Amino acid sequence: MKKKIFLILALVLVQILQAQQTDPLLAKDADKQAVWVDSIMNSMSIDEKIGQLFMIQAYSNKDKKHENFIKNMLTKYHVGNIIFMQGTPEKQVVLNNKYQETAKVPLLVGFDGEWGLDMRLKNTYRFPWNMTLGAIKDNQLLEATGKRIGEHCKRVGIHINFAPVVDINTNPKNPIIGNRSFGENKENVTEKAIAFTKGMQSVGVLANAKHFPGHGDTAADSHHTLPTVSFNEQRLDSVELYPYKKMFKKGVASVMTAHLSIPFLEPNPKLPSSLSKNVVTTLLQEKLGFKGLIITDGLNMKGAANYSTPAQIDVAAVLAGNDILLIPQDVPGSVRLLKKALADGKLTEARLDYSVKKILKAKYLVGLYNYKSIKLKNLSKDLNSPNDEVLHRKLIKKSITVVKNQEGILPITDLKNKKIAYVHLGDDKGSSFVKMLKNYTNIDVVSDKHLSVLKQKLVKYNLVIIGFHKSNKNPWKGYKFSNKNLVWLQEIARDKKVILDVFTSPYSLLQVKSFENIEGLVVSYQNSLLSQELSAQALFGAFDLNGKLPVSIKENFKEGTGSFVKGTKVLQYTIPEEAGVSSEKLSIIDKRIDTILKEKMAPGGQIFVAKNGKVIYNKSFGYHTLSKKRAVKKSDIYDLASLTKILASLPMIMKAEEDKKISLFSSLGDVLPRYKDSNKDTLLLKEVLSHYGRLRSWIPFYLSTKDEETGKNSVKYYRKKRTGKFNIKVANNLYLNKSYKDSIYQHIVDAEQRKRVGYKYSDLGYYMFKEILEKKYKKPLNKLVEDQFYSSLGANRTTYLPLNKFGKSVIVPTEKDNYYRNQLVHGYVHDMGAAMLGGVGGHAGLFSNANDVGKIMQMYLQQGFYGGKQYLKAETVQKFNQRYYENKKVRRGLGFDKPQLNPKVKATCGCVSDKSFGHSGFTGTYTWADPATDIVYVFLSNRIYPTMRNRGLIRSNIRTKIQEDIQNAILMSE
Repeated sequence: MKKKIFLILALVLVQILQAQQTDPLLAKDADKQAVWVDSIMNSMSIDEKIGQLFMIQAYSNKDKKHENFIKNMLTKYHVGNIIFMQGTPEKQVVLNNKYQETAKVPLLVGFDGEWGLDMRLKNTYRFPWNMTLGAIKDNQLLEATGKRIGEHCKRVGIHINFAPVVDINTNPKNPIIGNRSFGENKENVTEKAIAFTKGMQSVGVLANAKHFPGHGDTAADSHHTLPTVSFNEQRLDSVELYPYKKMFKKGVASVMTAHLSIPFLEPNPKLPSSLSKNVVTTLLQEKLGFKGLIITDGLNMKGAANYSTPAQIDVAAVLAGNDILLIPQDVPGSVRLLKKALADGKLTEARLDYSVKKILKAKYLVGLYNYKSIKLKNLSKDLNSPNDEVLHRKLIKKSITVVKNQEGILPITDLKNKKIAYVHLGDDKGSSFVKMLKNYTNIDVVSDKHLSVLKQKLVKYNLVIIGFHKSNKNPWKGYKFSNKNLVWLQEIARDKKVILDVFTSPYSLLQVKSFENIEGLVVSYQNSLLSQELSAQALFGAFDLNGKLPVSIKENFKEGTGSFVKGTKVLQYTIPEEAGVSSEKLSIIDKRIDTILKEKMAPGGQIFVAKNGKVIYNKSFGYHTLSKKRAVKKSDIYDLASLTKILASLPMIMKAEEDKKISLFSSLGDVLPRYKDSNKDTLLLKEVLSHYGRLRSWIPFYLSTKDEETGKNSVKYYRKKRTGKFNIKVANNLYLNKSYKDSIYQHIVDAEQRKRVGYKYSDLGYYMFKEILEKKYKKPLNKLVEDQFYSSLGANRTTYLPLNKFGKSVIVPTEKDNYYRNQLVHGYVHDMGAAMLGGVGGHAGLFSNANDVGKIMQMYLQQGFYGGKQYLKAETVQKFNQRYYENKKVRRGLGFDKPQLNPKVKATCGCVSDKSFGHSGFTGTYTWADPATDIVYVFLSNRIYPTMRNRGLIRSNIRTKIQEDIQNAILMSE
């Protein structure tokens, strides 16, 4: 009696479940759909109906013979569906149009593009594997991915994409699913699959849940053999079938049946589940109530092909309940056997009509009732949009998983006290990772063939980043550590603080015996260019990290493990569109560069643009000199000239004001005794910083050191070799008498003032500030700014006296000097006054590259904050970034240049906000930041090469024209 009640209840539950399942193939205009389907059905012969069951392989990288073969299949055997395989999108579109024109009934075009068209087609976009996506918490990103892949499919004429994989990968040894699965958690897999499906089907491309009833817990590949799934009903129902039941309620259009041996469901162990009526009809259609398209997995796979002859397999698949036979191997033979089955009564015409009607409903649903050929115009552009990369970047950022963060080792901060090495493990490249790491600080690549030697080389480092890189070619590539790599990892970690970043499947970590000595463990999932670049940025806190492990690593780290790591507001590196800028509009900068080089305004240079803290343009161009022997690299450094004022002196002046070592309302006489009772005694520091007063613009001190008769440098002041008395190095083989430094300062004290009070740009104030700062802090200015700012900012290419840190090959020369130093000025400051101070001036002497200048300007833009550290108070930055003498027609802030008050004076493009600030330099440098648009712009060049008479850059206003280009690109996109 109890058994009978149980059976009745079970039957009722099945009926309720079936009632809940809607028909996923039903169009919104169901009446019109029915009319169209019936009209096609009524005109079909038996042969034509049978033809609708086949989906044959079509290639766009084969010859005319293959094309004719497909056309023959369409005309002679009335094949109703094709699946495109390898080739190119252009050729596929051409063939697609031809085949559709050939077919009597429009073809349903399938494709196997789990991570996008790139899975099969060259020159198309690749999104991350499912395992990577499984680490993402935000399922809206999965929906966006499904939608974008659907749009790509639709663009080339694909109607059904065989994705997503909904297998729950509970077996780490699974050789065929693995990275193709969203992970081991059934809820997570299901949520991701539903979101992906929703996105793809929202644009009219049918999704396909595969591989039914579940291929996740197998250790064999159905491409080569028939895997066995030995689970009971409870396990299958609670795990493998879980996502299908949920997805059916959400309207997934189709299911792919897998080639598996499942003894509990099918007593015949040799009969693949794809050919089993117990699985395809009883379980899938009757018990689970699925009404969508049922498609076999590829019938060329050994899991099915080994069962019988190709034609017999096709008949078995139809009799089992499948609607579409994917990649049949013998269409003519299958047609004959299917017709025989009809004649023998094994297959009824009603059963045939049932599948054909579903196929036609699907064709109507994807718009084939109103078929239009696919256009080739802009195809490549449409399939490789910047928006695809924007989405891809979001996916990677949200997937990166911090599995272990002992002692808060991530993000990497306190760069002043870090000496970092990178060690490469694995058999694939990690060059993009290293290159990006170097944007943040000095990173030394350390390697050796012998572990003992490597460990000795690592002695001087206090942090080691280990990158484990494996092939990203496809998701089936090997992910395991070699035994050597495992030993090296443990040996390095025993001696050093280590961050291990894994650019492959998280399953690779199953081999690691101990994580005890690994302080930081990051899983980046794939070794793609973007994964390497973004993971490098993540280590330094470019963005928040909240990825979660989609699978478990033994007992060490359970599925769902992942520490939240907050970003530190360092620069990110990306493409313009991610910052809301049009790359097309921004590309006009490249044309400006062409003009600069063509008209020899400068031999070369660097341009850096960041918006919202995201670097969107960072290029070097041209050569060091007109001889074109050494191309400019982004790591090369330039003489910044007057940018020194706001990048070296000003941050220290701000700090001194915060430290109450100076007051802006102090007079020169108060802070520097030598100015007491001079004509500059009462000049306020605030006035000096604003370039308001009567100071002269500059003093050519070097002229006073020349012999009046010969015009050459006087032996009274100079020697070719350093001695105790002549120890100020001005340039190569040119040393100034040390006593002359005081003479320079005294010259300034004694200099006559201008007759009228008012705005006049002057270098002299920064001689004064250098002296003030060095007296107050009892350190040279170059040491002060290095200790307080550059080293912890990671501005390691920013320095005074560059030859003390770098070789000449990375330093761009400035001028062929024939008036003072009589040599090519290379590695020495160009400004004569700064040179006479030994290369360290408050107004000049700083060298840097555009990337480092961008960091300092970004720190200002972020109100004194950068990389997790508050360098300056927000109110201090605001105080210095405002005009105090605007009513006196002074455009300057305190140290910072500001937009012009007089439209005729071109300090900027005239298109930036009044909140913006920056500076320009004599050598051809310029930097500007605008809080209103969150833009940082840096332009570096050696426009004074070969001589300062080269004024083309200045006359053309090209630096500010580029500034306008940047603003226009923002306006156009926003």
